Amino acid sequence: MNKESISENLHTSWAGQNLIYKEETGSTNDDARELGEQGAPHGTLVVADRQITGRGSRGRSWETPQEDNIAMSLLIRPEAPADRISMLTLIMGMSVAEGIEEALIAARDNALSKSTLVNIPGEIIAEYKTFPQIKWPNDIVIAGKKICGILTELHMNSDNTIRDVVIGVGINVNMTDFPDEIKDIAGSILGTTGVELTRESVIACCMRRFEENYGKYCKTYDMSLLLDQYETRLINRHKLVKVLDPKGAYEAIAHGITNVGALLVSNEEGEEFEINAGEVSVRGLYGYT
Repeated sequence: MNKESISENLHTSWAGQNLIYKEETGSTNDDARELGEQGAPHGTLVVADRQITGRGSRGRSWETPQEDNIAMSLLIRPEAPADRISMLTLIMGMSVAEGIEEALIAARDNALSKSTLVNIPGEIIAEYKTFPQIKWPNDIVIAGKKICGILTELHMNSDNTIRDVVIGVGINVNMTDFPDEIKDIAGSILGTTGVELTRESVIACCMRRFEENYGKYCKTYDMSLLLDQYETRLINRHKLVKVLDPKGAYEAIAHGITNVGALLVSNEEGEEFEINAGEVSVRGLYGYT
């Protein structure tokens, strides 16, 4: 992977058109933040072959080994109110899910056109439409394994207006070996589907989908035009989940999301609650999903 191979795959109007590629970096989010301070344009995309000090949610580290995975950060300059920025995390998560599926289908179609199914098992082809899904708010899951993490960071000007937003995305593409402490939760596209994709194709598909979905978001600055797309992939919809509230965990049925991206749940008494990302976590009743 290099800058030229990524650019050749990109067919967007603005997302990723100002492309910064690095063989190795500490954090693509930090790189994008610095570029934003220097006036980099809306849609600037930083991609690294290897990331060594990346950040995940709740302060966790996210290291990206060379050649197997994607570490990228997209710089955008939204005109949305500050209280509507958190939805961009959900929109990127949905865009990554759609982009991965698009890349998988393209790989299948390419294999079929060559009259061969090498590296693409028949049972995977039959199940393409079930992959991948979203565990609210933005974890991408295939076959019960988390294959993507997203971290969104808002940067403000001194006059309390939005300077920019950086959305960092880490996708496990062709990685097969995971540390013992995460191997029961983490997976990759290759490990869960048996399909080996190029990282360039995944990046391009994700950027195309984000550009389109961001356009819908900008019409309303909420999720109203994206609800059906998002809820179709919501892995816990209509299922029993455990809500990990700091005030005390409880079980509930997940129903969907609101126009501003909160998760709608109801308890056994039928009372409905809205859960906001960052305040509480949601887990499957018997495991990660």
